Amino acid sequence: MIVKEELLSKLRRYFDLNLYEVKLWTSLLSRGVSTAGELSDIADVPRSRSYDVLESLEKKGFVVMKLGKPIKYIAIPPAEVVDRVKKNMNVEAQEKVKRLETIKGSPLLTELESLHNNGISLVDPSELSGCLRGRNNIYNHLDLLIKDAKKSVNIMTSDSGFIRKVEGLKGSLEKAKRRGVKVRIATPITKDNKHVVDSLKNFAEVKHNDKVNSRFVTIDGRDLVFMMMNDKEVHPSYDLGVWVKTPYFTTAMDQMFTHAWNVK
Repeated sequence: MIVKEELLSKLRRYFDLNLYEVKLWTSLLSRGVSTAGELSDIADVPRSRSYDVLESLEKKGFVVMKLGKPIKYIAIPPAEVVDRVKKNMNVEAQEKVKRLETIKGSPLLTELESLHNNGISLVDPSELSGCLRGRNNIYNHLDLLIKDAKKSVNIMTSDSGFIRKVEGLKGSLEKAKRRGVKVRIATPITKDNKHVVDSLKNFAEVKHNDKVNSRFVTIDGRDLVFMMMNDKEVHPSYDLGVWVKTPYFTTAMDQMFTHAWNVK
């Protein structure tokens, strides 16, 4: 049985399996019941590996070992496998979150913070810059910078980018406002995002801007993140941002923002 590479790749990603596991699993699905040797030949998996791989699939709930000899394996219905994998992933995720929560306030985190602070102190400010690939990474870095804001956050964005940024950064922007940070957002206001403008009135000033077609964020006149592409022409995974820590350049962008902000 030949299974397309594309299907194997999807199964590996969705079910968190390795290549041998997906090959043996799909081979068993096509047979219903089979021995390790037969599956090894069908799936083109080394016979020496087939037993431990099938044992792994059994532990994960994908197959059941049939009683009797020769040892055979029975495929679990795919719908049931999906439910089992979801349940296992939820349990594992909760356990990982609990482990991470225990790090807060622990000596381990203190040691990590010390390593980072000592390392950063040795870095020339001109070297504090980075390329942010993918919209999720861009927003994660913006979230980090906004959490550390002391005075101002200026955001210039597109109409659709405005909605996305509010969804992704609203919590951090609200907390920044409570710390006394001035939050300003310049964006084209349309009928599609007008409701979002209304939801921000308690913690951000929003003004209509359709004169400057640009996407950037400045924080405290110190950090600048600017996007390299038109968000209407690029897939979110390929969106590209650049972060620089440079008061000289950031102040210039703040001046451009303020000029656009004051245009009637």
